[in-house]
Amino acid sequence: MTKKRSAVRWIIVGLIAAATVINYIDRNALAVMWPEISGDIGATKEDYALLVTVFMLFYAAGQVGFGRLFDIIGVRLGFALSIAVWSISIALHAVAHSILSFSVFRALLGVSEAGAWPGAVKANAEWFPARERAFAQGIFNAGASIGAIVSAPLIALLFVAFGWKGTFLLIGALGFAWLLPWLIVYRAGPDKHPWVSEAERVLILDAPVDAGPELPVYAPGMRGLMSHRQSWGIVLARFFLDPIWWLFVSWLPIYLAETFGFDIKQIGLFAWVPYVGAMLGSLFGGWLSGRLIARGWSVHRARKWTITLGGAVMTPALLGAVLAAEPTVAVLTIAAVLFGFQVAIGNIQTLPGDVFRGSSVGSLAGIGGLFAVAGTLITTWLVPAMTQQSFAPIFILVAALVPLSLASVWWIAGRIERLDRAPGRD
Repeated sequence: MTKKRSAVRWIIVGLIAAATVINYIDRNALAVMWPEISGDIGATKEDYALLVTVFMLFYAAGQVGFGRLFDIIGVRLGFALSIAVWSISIALHAVAHSILSFSVFRALLGVSEAGAWPGAVKANAEWFPARERAFAQGIFNAGASIGAIVSAPLIALLFVAFGWKGTFLLIGALGFAWLLPWLIVYRAGPDKHPWVSEAERVLILDAPVDAGPELPVYAPGMRGLMSHRQSWGIVLARFFLDPIWWLFVSWLPIYLAETFGFDIKQIGLFAWVPYVGAMLGSLFGGWLSGRLIARGWSVHRARKWTITLGGAVMTPALLGAVLAAEPTVAVLTIAAVLFGFQVAIGNIQTLPGDVFRGSSVGSLAGIGGLFAVAGTLITTWLVPAMTQQSFAPIFILVAALVPLSLASVWWIAGRIERLDRAPGRD
């Protein structure tokens, strides 16, 4: 008689995806309401770029700090701490009255929201075998896209009803509503969780599809991690690719306002459309690499070719966005950009769990986040200077980053496989 397999791992990733929805509602609220907030406090486009920079700097610090913290205290407490702090920080935006006070609260938001990404990568590596890992990451990333989809219309509706201060207070409550089911469901890791059946435990703890004989766990520290070419390939791929996502997360509402003269209500009607493409790309990219592995492809081959497919969609779509003269065409073209981005990034984000195990996974994911923020900061400060007449120059610039990201994956990272020793050791 076959033992019934439980599905706790899918509940876990579903809760993490829900946290990501909340994450993106919180972080996008400022961008959606900025036309009104900037008028109230007398702020400029350069002031907004400063707030984005403050958020990203502290987001970078949070990526590294939470990456290491998740390795120390575990996924359960790490997520609880992260979402509790970011919910408090977004609620505090309601009492901000100047660029300085907004900067303080954006800094706190950046540090705490950063925990979601290394935490998700670590949970993914712990709860899913290699053939399911990219799809699980796709579900998590789809949560970011869903959050971006619902945030613009939701924030616009709340703004009309409660104003920007009331809106910040209401969305701050969402994270605390999430905490209770998380603490109930996530009682332990897969090896000790009381709800995990033996059949599911065997599946989760099985060796990767192309791993060969079981090897001792190799979990290097920070210096050891960066002695591997795979680590450098992963973090540089994120350095070049992540600015594309953040360009639209941070600037899409302002692009619509400046290019097409949209107000907050019109932004709410249009700004969600590109993230439908992102959501579909998250799920498709995860499904595709998992399907290829199930058909006998190595993790190395499946991940790299799926990432390449995402890049092949992104570049022409970004160049097409340069020519878009109508808002409907613009948001549909950007939807294609974000579809390709999520196909690629979901697989890049699984690579730390493909290459390392144990306490190294969250740390490498955090370092990757740090590099992603570094690339994003460069483009953030270029936006005000390059968009005096239109957003076309910045679209062309980020299109040129796609081949650099692919080069990092193909040539710098080398072979994607489980590492069991430091370079040069037999």
